[in-house]
Amino acid sequence: MQRYITMCLLLLGLVAHAQDTVSGVVMEAGSGMPMPGVNVIVKGTTRGTATDFDGNFTIEAGTGDVLVISYIGFVSQEVTINGQPIRVTLSEDAEQLGEVVVIGYGTVKKEEATDAVDVVTTEDFNQGPIVSAQQLIQGKVAGVSITTGSGAPGEGSNVLIRGISSLSLNSNPLFVVDGVPLNDGGVGGSRNPLNLINPNDIESMSVLKDASATSIYGSRAANGVILITTKKGKAGELKLNYTGITSVYEPVNYVDVLTANEFRDVVNTYGDADDIARLGSASTDWQDLIYGTAFGGDHTVSAQGGIFNIPFRASVGYTDQGGILKGDNLERMTGSFNLRPRLLDDNLLLEFNARVSRTDNKFANRGAIGAANSFDPTKPVYDINSPFYAFTDENGNDVGYYTYLNASGTQQLNLAPTNPIALLDLVNDQATVDRFVGNFKVDYSLPWAEGLTATVNAGYDYSSSEGFSETQPNIPTSNTGFDGSRNDYTQEAINSLFDAYLTYNRDFGSNNLEATAGYSYQKFEFDNYSLNTERILKADGSLDEEASINQEFIDKSRNVLLSYFGRVKYDFDNRYIIKASLRADASSKLNPDDRWGYFPSVAAAWNIHNESFATGGFFNQLKLRVGYGEVGNVNGLGDYNFLTRYVGSTNTAQYQFGSQFYNTFRPEPINEDLRWEVGSTWNAGLDFAFFNSRVNGSVNAYLKKTNDLIANTIVDPFTNFGNVIPANIGDMENKGIEVELGLTLVETENFRWNLNYNVAFNDNTITRLPDTQDVGGISGGVGNTIQRHQEGISPFSFFVYKQIYDEDGNPIEGAVADINGDGQINTDDRYFYKDPYADVIMGLNTSINWKNWDLQAVSRANIGNYAYNNIASTSAINNVFQNDILTNTHSEILTTGFQQFTEVNLISDYYIENASFFRLDNVTLGYTFQDAFFGNPFRIYGAANNLLVISNYSGLDPEITGGIDNNFYPRPRVFVLGLNLNF
Repeated sequence: MQRYITMCLLLLGLVAHAQDTVSGVVMEAGSGMPMPGVNVIVKGTTRGTATDFDGNFTIEAGTGDVLVISYIGFVSQEVTINGQPIRVTLSEDAEQLGEVVVIGYGTVKKEEATDAVDVVTTEDFNQGPIVSAQQLIQGKVAGVSITTGSGAPGEGSNVLIRGISSLSLNSNPLFVVDGVPLNDGGVGGSRNPLNLINPNDIESMSVLKDASATSIYGSRAANGVILITTKKGKAGELKLNYTGITSVYEPVNYVDVLTANEFRDVVNTYGDADDIARLGSASTDWQDLIYGTAFGGDHTVSAQGGIFNIPFRASVGYTDQGGILKGDNLERMTGSFNLRPRLLDDNLLLEFNARVSRTDNKFANRGAIGAANSFDPTKPVYDINSPFYAFTDENGNDVGYYTYLNASGTQQLNLAPTNPIALLDLVNDQATVDRFVGNFKVDYSLPWAEGLTATVNAGYDYSSSEGFSETQPNIPTSNTGFDGSRNDYTQEAINSLFDAYLTYNRDFGSNNLEATAGYSYQKFEFDNYSLNTERILKADGSLDEEASINQEFIDKSRNVLLSYFGRVKYDFDNRYIIKASLRADASSKLNPDDRWGYFPSVAAAWNIHNESFATGGFFNQLKLRVGYGEVGNVNGLGDYNFLTRYVGSTNTAQYQFGSQFYNTFRPEPINEDLRWEVGSTWNAGLDFAFFNSRVNGSVNAYLKKTNDLIANTIVDPFTNFGNVIPANIGDMENKGIEVELGLTLVETENFRWNLNYNVAFNDNTITRLPDTQDVGGISGGVGNTIQRHQEGISPFSFFVYKQIYDEDGNPIEGAVADINGDGQINTDDRYFYKDPYADVIMGLNTSINWKNWDLQAVSRANIGNYAYNNIASTSAINNVFQNDILTNTHSEILTTGFQQFTEVNLISDYYIENASFFRLDNVTLGYTFQDAFFGNPFRIYGAANNLLVISNYSGLDPEITGGIDNNFYPRPRVFVLGLNLNF
């Protein structure tokens, strides 16, 4: 009986224990605000719940039980129940947050990634006066080359991931902002489509490099993908941040043309009496006059917190950046807003992202750069005898812009360069560009199907521009009766997106299965309108509207991309991971029979460090990856090439009926057989970390083959509406190796020193091309080109004559090698010599933190890239004396002594120069005052950009997009003072 009673009491106690309930609340450490959606599980059981909207939870548990409280991105906690109310505070897990990688249609832990993916976050972004997003990661990612087109404010960049992959189509990657793939191009008046995004709003940028990672995006990802994730709000008290910089931009150097005295010596030596008489008495440095110090400022204010416990973030930004070319300016206003409420017991996540920008661009006339290089340095800027009015002097005399005048003194001589200062003063080119990019995303975790989430994402990318270019009637010109001109234009581009997909993600013991399947629809619309007006004035100076010539231009287009996609990933015990995907794309750019393209991928990874034989061993991470994928490409291909299209004539090719002139329309050539360019990539990689991850990095090797390249080909006469059409006629191969290495050299309580290095080797060859393609137009002569595409050669290789030198190593004028040995010099003697793309690109970055001080240095190097110095190649004595005028030339003339300007000299390999370089991009020194501003830190820093360039290239800058150096807008040196303030 005693044993029976004891047993009953124990059972009653167990029942009572099982029926106890415990309540508590979970708060965020940073803000002290309640956290909804936190997982609460009784350790060792399957009993669990989640916190409600106010962070509260109730769960069946008893004294002595342990609760495991966890939330993604926060450090998990274990709490033992002791009969007291439970109040838990969770802190962010910075390491865990950094291990999450954004990929196509989802995220993945870095340890589970099977592809070649690099992530650069806020902490590692480049600093300084950065206007465009791509500049944040310049030099940070192996195999990614980012080259700004010029030194103009907000200028666009040429971004290449693992080299070029097409001959005629777009080779830039796809940019995706918060799930919205951006439009391929910008509207008129836009310097750079990515100027939409305030760099201060960006949280991270993921670079998807191999096809197994990009194929889920299909055809638009043929050249890689860069996923931009913007900063998001967190529920909690309101937090404000101000970030501001002030910048000074200085010209670094000028093109090496003849000085006034050198020019006089040349004219006196080689000119006749008339030429010598044309020399002036001035000593004008035209480049020094068109360039000058510029100033800029960038300011951003952001707020984040909770509106009724709904996380939000909002920001406004203002940028005003001047260009060193006088009159150049970019002014931008940006705004962004993000809202992320959770509803229905956290099963429903709504996300709204919106960002707007207005950019006012003032474009200085870049023709002034070439004019400054060629204008006679012995002439003054202004001349009292010039009929082209500039100003009235103190004596009441009208003073005009100097130019070479005709015999009557009324017009500029034909072919004379225009006064550079007049070009800057009298050509007004302005544009206002508005842009909106937004999306509304819904994630619903279906309560009746564990692990299944439905997602709908609707996005809208809208750009519009209004601009004009106006030339004043007093500009020096040889056009008789010119009374000024004006071109007004409006353009509009719309990119609409609708994605819908299901994701299934569930653990089965040591197994994890994730599957995604969905549908995507994108529509791209473009509307271009312009009105050209050639002004005719009446005798009284008023505008003669009837006589003035107006020409309208209207161009509208639309294309659609329809897609279905799926992906499956299986993970066994976080050791063996395999992933496969398939995307089907249909583009309206292609004919119905070839419209659909199917792009598969498969990849696998082995986390060796998670094997039992490696646990607790030398490696913190050791992962082997291998993958294969295919992507298509029609990016940059014109719309509806398979249909007959008509194009209107210009105002110089109109047809007259009576007193009226009308535009004509002609049919464009067609190709009904155009199909996808298809790129297939093999990638093998190794990720590693050891010494407590103080040494980490990755190695990737890849082989990419692109088939059915689209390039121009010649067709038989009278078989089409032209003799040249785009067609699928070529193949190309890219292969290379990439290495990334991160080192924590020193780490103590007060001192930390990190070093990051990346290097990439790339070889690019055209493997099939029946028709050679002459490309790379240059100045000098008519229709000359310097590059050629040909089978067995790297694309855009220089195609030149081989220069012959004397015994002292000086080039002999007109002497080039007879390559084919036929006893004559002609185009058959040209040969391939180098190309503009580097064989090796490197990035070296370091950061040092000592107490409250921080120092960062960012540098890059290119090895094996060559450039054609087109400014030097046009230098010859006879070019100084032309058409009764004197024109300046490159100082190379003093070295070569070339007398005549000929095609042989122009296309000599003498002007193909090694443009390998080392560039110190940025050095930043900062100090953080802790708890100095109402208990909040603020940081002040100074920075310098474009500090140093080391190169043997004799031109202005060795880093030239496309490798042809001709009147390049120089990159300035920049000095920055910045402030980051939290309150």
